[in-house]
Amino acid sequence: MNRIQSEFEVWGTIVFVECASSIVSAAQLQLGIDTVQLFCKEVDEVFSTYKDSSQISQLRHGQLHIEECDENVKEVWDLCLQARDLSDGAFNPWAVAGGFDPSGLVKGWAADKCAEILQEAGAQHIHVNAAGDLALRGGYFDETTQSIQPWSIGVVNPDDRMEVLQVFKITDGAIATSGTYERGAHITDPYTGMIAIGAKSATIVGPSGAICDALATAVMVAGKDAAIWFSQSELADYRPWVIERHENLSWSI
Repeated sequence: MNRIQSEFEVWGTIVFVECASSIVSAAQLQLGIDTVQLFCKEVDEVFSTYKDSSQISQLRHGQLHIEECDENVKEVWDLCLQARDLSDGAFNPWAVAGGFDPSGLVKGWAADKCAEILQEAGAQHIHVNAAGDLALRGGYFDETTQSIQPWSIGVVNPDDRMEVLQVFKITDGAIATSGTYERGAHITDPYTGMIAIGAKSATIVGPSGAICDALATAVMVAGKDAAIWFSQSELADYRPWVIERHENLSWSI
């Protein structure tokens, strides 16, 4: 079993990648990781709200229409529409100051794309972590037992990074956590324009990294009111785990 780990800085954060395969060489896995790194840089060039040359900035400034954007931007736009509907508007990248800002969904979407790139390169066991937005494929190959195990993903206490509060076992899928961690209170409530106060931390597990990312953001806005969303058939495969803002209690479905 060939295994490669790598991390690199992009989007103002660190992206960690681990992949393994019994069918391709370590050199081929490294080529896959190199392709992932190039893709992430392209995502930054296209989606950054801090670069005037990005397509997102041009959309925000009225210099481009969505029909003129590349296919990745159109895909993210459509996912944002879907996430807005699923969250009753609690996730709404059109409601933020300055215009359309898909930052609350892009990292999860990009993590999934990175996993796809690695699969195409021959990786069988994949772990991509884009600062709390994870894409996982094929489970973890345990060298000691020579068996495939689910990835173990811990969620830490937003008030004490040394304490793991919950562990999720995931073989294939995505997990996203939003909360008052490194960036503090940074999510805007689209209903009020104020800082979101619905929860202290929100974790979503499901098949799509983009939807997990967006819903984690939306639950930070809606708090317990978000529970009803998960009765929708479209979210049957998604699970929330949420830490309340004031009581330090958690809830899940």
